[in-house]
Amino acid sequence: MDDPAAPRPSDEPCYIISVAAKLVQMHPQTLRYYERLGLVHPARSEGKIRLYSAKDVERLRQIHRYINDLGVNLAGVEVIMRMTERMAAMEQQMLAREQELLAEIRRLRLALGEPADGELVPPADQPG
Repeated sequence: MDDPAAPRPSDEPCYIISVAAKLVQMHPQTLRYYERLGLVHPARSEGKIRLYSAKDVERLRQIHRYINDLGVNLAGVEVIMRMTERMAAMEQQMLAREQELLAEIRRLRLALGEPADGELVPPADQPG
């Protein structure tokens, strides 16, 4: 049986709209509107009830900050959120590429008879 006190993954849907709205100090209708605009994508229960995750709640808080603290309009918020998502995806791609390159370097070092752990070994006496 699951422990209700155990921490949940941040993307696990767990808050109904009224609870999520209270957490972000917004009206539930505002959350529905943001969903229609594509700014947030809550999961749905089998009964079609919106279920917001901790990530969704944090995203709503970020939207709230952009609008209320920085004066950004909804079109601007949409652009910012989309660019933030693209940057995060690009970062993941770069990290994956970095791992591929490091693996290739290790493979080449082993093929050359060098240690693969990244330790630099001075070359044999080279003419100079």
